[in-house]
Amino acid sequence: QVHLVESGGGLVQPGGSLRLSCQASGSLFSDYEMGWFRQAPGKEREFIAAISWSGGMPDYADSDSVKGRFTISRDNGKNTVYLQMNALKPDDTAVYYCAACSICTPFNPAEYDAWGKGTLVTVSS
Repeated sequence: QVHLVESGGGLVQPGGSLRLSCQASGSLFSDYEMGWFRQAPGKEREFIAAISWSGGMPDYADSDSVKGRFTISRDNGKNTVYLQMNALKPDDTAVYYCAACSICTPFNPAEYDAWGKGTLVTVSS
């Protein structure tokens, strides 16, 4: 079973950037597709992006909420997946989670096998 730990969250002003990291251990990282989700207070967990084991053809949420501003990437040599977030808005405030699945529909959180505990991102002036 893969173990996931997110880092990189914090307080950032609107328009700023953050890069989240998710360190994996305990299993062969390159066997897993990796996803990023977020959950704001009072809202359901929302899919942001996913990336295959090879790093090719990432999937992003269809909504305009993150498209063009967030980028997912991975480094299998470092067992790490990243989420680069630019032009942050107050609506991006949420707990951000990474997740791993061996075979799944990328945008469906129920199909992921393992989750990190999340890292809080607060966008505020």
